[in-house]
Amino acid sequence: MHPQQAPLRESDETRPVERIGPRIPLYSPEFALDPHTVYEEMRRDYGPLVPVEIHPGIPATLVIGYSTAVRILGDEPHFPADPRNWQKTIDPQSPILPMVEWRPNALRSTGEVRVRYRTATNDALAGVDLHSLHAVVERTAIPLINSFCRAGEAELISQYVQPLVFSVLNHILGCPPEIGARVAEASAAMFEGVDTATVNTMLDNALLELIELKRTNPGNDVATRLVQHSAELDDVELINALVTCYAAGIEPQQNLIANTLRLMLTDERWHAHNLATAPLPRPALEEILATDPPLANYCITYPPHPIVIDNATLPANEPVVISMAACSNDPAMNNGRYSGHGAAWSLGWGAGPHQCPQQAQASAFQISQDAIEQLMDVLPEMRLAIPAQDLEWRPGPFHRALAALPVVFPKTPPLNIG
Repeated sequence: MHPQQAPLRESDETRPVERIGPRIPLYSPEFALDPHTVYEEMRRDYGPLVPVEIHPGIPATLVIGYSTAVRILGDEPHFPADPRNWQKTIDPQSPILPMVEWRPNALRSTGEVRVRYRTATNDALAGVDLHSLHAVVERTAIPLINSFCRAGEAELISQYVQPLVFSVLNHILGCPPEIGARVAEASAAMFEGVDTATVNTMLDNALLELIELKRTNPGNDVATRLVQHSAELDDVELINALVTCYAAGIEPQQNLIANTLRLMLTDERWHAHNLATAPLPRPALEEILATDPPLANYCITYPPHPIVIDNATLPANEPVVISMAACSNDPAMNNGRYSGHGAAWSLGWGAGPHQCPQQAQASAFQISQDAIEQLMDVLPEMRLAIPAQDLEWRPGPFHRALAALPVVFPKTPPLNIG
């Protein structure tokens, strides 16, 4: 059942979403510290739709009810992902824009245009060989582990997770390290809210160089397959297809690995003395994706007209943000408790026409699993260097991201690199 066009008058049953309660800022350090408690309070005080701010002075509606989210994500005509009308009302220099502005890519398009972009990206990703990807992760992981294993301590995000994800994604896309370093810097700036002009200039320059390289030196990689695709994407479209790959492949990927490592290092279920064999990352990865996904609040849509859903009137051309984290913990679904084995109904990968492509899901899971297994195999006695409650989370409306993951372990000789 689709939402109905809103009556433009308030009734006892229907009220504007902004009158449900005070807007809650999603960008504050307090929210980043304990978002799940905030989601519980939202559910108690607001219901499935919550008026929020995604940046100071920028209102949005956060969807925390699972069934409501699925309805919205499956209703592209009423909830399109194209932000251009909303964007006209936003300061073009706002640091929130790089994460939400219109781009000629599948994520920010609708209908036939979205299908064209998504088909090109899906076909390019389909050529990724998961078997060979395992070997790439291993080749990347071992030198990184060797660089700190003799020290007995490490900060895993900066010394292991970030460089591993960056290197493996560059391999998949066919991007030389010197170009990839500039893309990684721009991608980090995008999530941290650096001004739009700087981020876009950094991305455009680096990715255009990659596109030109693939035209003259094609390879067996995603960038080449995009350049050669029958959709005949022009340079701007190619840049933005690659922006999507990098934005989805760096920050969420490294957060998935880091957050899963945190779970395994802090939860007794994954401690070696409670297991007959070495702890396996797959169940932990599935649990993180189902209960605490690395991209916690996103899948943004922009209804072109006022619309009523769940007895609330959502305004036209204002962001509607899906909380994959809150929805996946909705008490209406399995009483809000994770029951294991991935929870097929969770929204960790999104849903609807903009759901993360299957091959991208498979690649992300494979990279994460292999990266954690390599680390745990070499350093099985690794533990947090500080109390779990002292770990810091990076503020931001969209991601669930640790600032650092310091660990200690018995000093270990480096592995031989064959």
